[in-house]
Amino acid sequence: MEIERKYLIRELPRDLSCYPCRQIEQGYLNTDPVVRIRKSDDRFTLTYKGSGLMVREEYNLPLNETAYLHLREKVDGILIKKRRYLIPYAEKYTIELDLFEGDLAPLQLAEVEFETEEEANAFVPPDWFGEDVTFSTKYHNSTLSRAGA
Repeated sequence: MEIERKYLIRELPRDLSCYPCRQIEQGYLNTDPVVRIRKSDDRFTLTYKGSGLMVREEYNLPLNETAYLHLREKVDGILIKKRRYLIPYAEKYTIELDLFEGDLAPLQLAEVEFETEEEANAFVPPDWFGEDVTFSTKYHNSTLSRAGA
């Protein structure tokens, strides 16, 4: 089960280069239900996501590079490219800050995952976060892959 909140970014935090960063490429084989392939640096995964907004089922399976490249040819919509910064917050959380590239630039989104719905509902975001778009399907990556920026 994945429990997460998603936000637009008002301003980028200082010193992004101090945080770990992954180069991500992902595409969608299906959007209802969501079936995604992802390359994150040198790791490859196939993901199924159930319906929902803040809370939804998520299953990840490992892929090898050959399988990823084969499935990438079958992607429906655009291939999303982004840099993901992993930023510690409030001693318990990791903010996943996504800076989109290519067709989706200059979109910037942050996601924070939680253990419970209560924890997600009580979350107070940092000042540099903008609008909470958790309950908008417009900012799901699967939607972005079909619609573009």
